[in-house]
Amino acid sequence: MSSPSDPLQRPRPVSPASGAATNRGGRSPGQGGWLTELQRAAVIDLLRVAPVADELGVRFAAAGHELHLVGGSVRDALLGRLGDDLDFTTDARPAQIQNLVSGWGEGTWDTGIDFGTVGVAKAGLRLEITTFRSDLYDGDSRNPLVTFGDTLTGDLQRRDFAVNAMAVSLPGHEFTDPFGGLDELGARILDTPATPEESFRDDPLRMLRAARFVSQLSFVPAPRVVAAMTAMASQIERITAERVGAELVKLMLGANPRAGLALLTETGLADRVLPELPALRLEQDEHHEHKDVYEHTLTVLERAIAQESAETGGPDLTLRLAALLHDIGKPATRRFEPGGGVSFHHHEVVGAKLVRKRLRELRMPKALVEDVATLTFLHLRFHGYGTGAWTDSAVRRYVTDAGELLPRLHKLVRADCTTRNPARRRALQRSYDDLEDRIARITAAEDLARVRPDLDGGAIMALLGVPPGPVVGRAWSYLKELRLERGPLDREVAEAALLEWAVREGVRAASGEPDRTH
Repeated sequence: MSSPSDPLQRPRPVSPASGAATNRGGRSPGQGGWLTELQRAAVIDLLRVAPVADELGVRFAAAGHELHLVGGSVRDALLGRLGDDLDFTTDARPAQIQNLVSGWGEGTWDTGIDFGTVGVAKAGLRLEITTFRSDLYDGDSRNPLVTFGDTLTGDLQRRDFAVNAMAVSLPGHEFTDPFGGLDELGARILDTPATPEESFRDDPLRMLRAARFVSQLSFVPAPRVVAAMTAMASQIERITAERVGAELVKLMLGANPRAGLALLTETGLADRVLPELPALRLEQDEHHEHKDVYEHTLTVLERAIAQESAETGGPDLTLRLAALLHDIGKPATRRFEPGGGVSFHHHEVVGAKLVRKRLRELRMPKALVEDVATLTFLHLRFHGYGTGAWTDSAVRRYVTDAGELLPRLHKLVRADCTTRNPARRRALQRSYDDLEDRIARITAAEDLARVRPDLDGGAIMALLGVPPGPVVGRAWSYLKELRLERGPLDREVAEAALLEWAVREGVRAASGEPDRTH
């Protein structure tokens, strides 16, 4: 937005139109005389897309239909973060929408037409136009019984939150706010147009969306919203895993995922969508320095986020998920030791398995699942480094096992050093500095990013006199292990080692099969 300071913090004059109804909190709706500086700034921002939006509005008006920019598009314009995905609502029915945009848009799609939505691409913008809705849910199904409405106010009332229940008419740019969304946006309050119970019954995913907005936009949920989320947490089980997973990803990519996750835990929703997180409460960590592993985990997440940089292209979902889930194996591996100690032996192994199980259930992409599981498995290995027992071979294996995840592993391990003991914290950081220095020195000398055997497949077959097959693969794996153990070898040394291996394995030249006659 063009305003030099945050208009959300400025006093807003209140002069409601005569006879205007009041909303659920007793405030007058933001219509008529409420054209504040904030709203004017939003309209200025809307002018960026106005040529397209107004052109579309003119087409609808000429056909006798209303068209309004609505929902998150209006909210984001008011926050100065309007994007290129715009949402519209109209009294036109889906078939009429299709006719009106036919030949005007550069492309259309109707994947949401069963829910009254037609998509249009125009001038680099992605527009979604939805017929006024007045959906009903039977309280059991995961999808609504789609019914179309006839009024803008009725459509806005069925939306998730008041901050998403504001509209701007096109092409007239008249601002409509029947549920006080503008006030709540200014106060960063998250409340529902209808009662929270009605809203969440309509779509239980809205409870997760509340936590997502807490993470993304620093909203604070109204007490009645938190109460309803707590009472209705079991309703989230009506929602498909794909939708739950998508909402959790958006939460994790927000500016403050810790706040959103804390809300999920507080209301009991996490018990149903991410039970491994609340299970970490009261699980003392092995260093006996933290109140519980739950608080430690949220701290690690914050520390990992603080290490993100512009080079990562924004929020790093892989790193954030790894920080959140790296210790989820602790509850299953907790052991009370003689003398009052607590141990979590091999929690990284158990944790990697649990990561795969949970993220697969949430329908996360396979590559993401494997990357987070790998980081979970490797996050504890560094703690053996401080003893001074690591050889160059151990460093090579650390780098090779991490592969392309090594930069993220560095950040995760550093984030995981949350001890409150300043001396210990400095010692851990010095140790990791030293490890990174060793990695850099060995990498410069040996090109660790591409650790391969000193003999390729062709050389192996020529030396052993074997055809392509399993023996070549076994020989290649042996030479790679040798390379990790001893570093680069001269060709003569590598050939001699391979011949010794072939004798030990009983490899018979020309057949490629082990000689089992001896």
